[in-house]
Amino acid sequence: MSELGYLSAARYGKQLVKVARVVREGDQHFIVEYVIKALLEGDIETSYTKADNTVVVATDSIKNTCNIFAKTSPHVLNAPIFALHLALHFVTKYDHIKKAFIDIEQLKWSRIEVNGKPHKWSFVRDGDEKSLVECVADATNGPENVTADLKVGMKDLLVLKTSGSAFENFYRDEFTTLAEVSDRIFSTSVSIQSVISLPPNIPLTIDNLPEIAKELDFPKVLPQITKDVLETFAEDESASVQATMYVTMQNILKSCSAVKEVSMQLPNKHYIPINLSAFKLDNGLGREGGAEVFHPAADPSGFITATVTRK
Repeated sequence: MSELGYLSAARYGKQLVKVARVVREGDQHFIVEYVIKALLEGDIETSYTKADNTVVVATDSIKNTCNIFAKTSPHVLNAPIFALHLALHFVTKYDHIKKAFIDIEQLKWSRIEVNGKPHKWSFVRDGDEKSLVECVADATNGPENVTADLKVGMKDLLVLKTSGSAFENFYRDEFTTLAEVSDRIFSTSVSIQSVISLPPNIPLTIDNLPEIAKELDFPKVLPQITKDVLETFAEDESASVQATMYVTMQNILKSCSAVKEVSMQLPNKHYIPINLSAFKLDNGLGREGGAEVFHPAADPSGFITATVTRK
């Protein structure tokens, strides 16, 4: 076969690896439920170009590794450190694998409260939001000099407020039909990714993961990011989605010293006031802040994104 091109990029692995792990500490139980994607990169070109499977770590083996580590990793309850553990394993176990890409989506389980106290082993799915981890381990310079990029974040966090949001003084031309509004419903589904600075004084090895976990303290960082998102959304007198997004990311940089960069994506979920005048009902159209009945419009929706990087 005459080759018209060359292999310029190659990566493979397993996605949608679903695993739930229960950790029992006496009668106090903990649970995490993950959806994992694990992809590998390295000296695997001949598996594509020469039909040489000897360089392929089977995707089934990758899936089995995720399941085994869910049982054996001491970091399984800490998703970012668990992702680091998996990524470091792949690039140090296999000499020809140079990079590992681990993405973890964590489903939400919260303790049920009974008589004002969290139950020891009963949980509820009290939200559709998912916590996210993106981890890349790079052993290109050898297994003793592994580096890693780590992001934590969330998606599908649905929020809404019925006041405290406006959209005025925007650019107008012959294509503009949108009316200005000084008080409106603001609703969005938050997606956010925070780039984490790994401790420069701690070598990145599997043995050092407990020290790295202690230094980064993700059990405090992740709730703080969520707190910043929710409180800023609620309290900011929003001039636009863009303005509220920027304030949110500044607040995250202020409260989380380990975060060196934040990216957000906010679709503007529109609620359109319904005209009920045909039924002799006043729905407050044209009266500032007066509308009470709305049509939640699925599409089209605005989509706003930005990144703020620490100076």
